[in-house]
Amino acid sequence: MNPEEEHIVTCPYCGETINIMVDCTYINQKSNQNFIEDCQVCCRPINFHINYAADNSIQLSAAHENE
Repeated sequence: MNPEEEHIVTCPYCGETINIMVDCTYINQKSNQNFIEDCQVCCRPINFHINYAADNSIQLSAAHENE
């Protein structure tokens, strides 16, 4: 598995599709991640939550900064 994986999400503000690189090195630790990154299109802050599932898959969700 690569240390980083590209995921495609929709910005919760402008609705544009953006690419996000996810750090996969935490999968074996079963640790979830939260981080804020600005939308590449509208520059508004997106709150990302990464959930590492038992089958080593990654679930990425994007929400408004204050959600």
